[in-house]
Amino acid sequence: MSKAIALREDYDASRVRSIARRSRHAAQSRRLLALAAIYDGATRGEAARLAGTDRQIVRDWVLRFNAQGPAGLIDRHGGGAARRITPFVMEALAQRIEEGPIPAAHGVVRWRLCDLCAWLHEEHGVSVSVSWLNRIVRSENFRLLTARPRHYAQNPDAQSVFKKTSLKPLLPSGHVTPEKISNCGGRTKRGSARKRS
Repeated sequence: MSKAIALREDYDASRVRSIARRSRHAAQSRRLLALAAIYDGATRGEAARLAGTDRQIVRDWVLRFNAQGPAGLIDRHGGGAARRITPFVMEALAQRIEEGPIPAAHGVVRWRLCDLCAWLHEEHGVSVSVSWLNRIVRSENFRLLTARPRHYAQNPDAQSVFKKTSLKPLLPSGHVTPEKISNCGGRTKRGSARKRS
């Protein structure tokens, strides 16, 4: 059986415990307390039972502690996947949206999200879904707007026949109408309120 890896000598059990007490990371505190037990003379198996793990993991903690000190026992996270759309690609996309399509060349009168997804894949090799591109475009304060369609045979004179007009002409402000209309639409009697005695 190989000899256990020794802990670094610039720390002792009381110093490691005080660091564990001040730590804001629960996992780091648990690991430091297991190493403090080793400084006190506990075996690696006892330290593993104290921490609720096995000896191999305690060995990994010792290696991390020896290399980086107490900061090495804080959980490290990968930070996620790298962004697919780099600032250069984002700038090109913004320019493409602002310029808009040329109907004769591109075959569309406005950019749809699926058109922009295809363009990103062809030009920059970036594959994104339509919903994800929608989030990106909205985060850059772009809105894909389309003009209201207009029929080619639309007749403005025929439209005026079907427009709704008001039955009563608008009265000038300050003019009092002779009769009131109730909330239900029926006419109400005109008269003053009588005082009860």
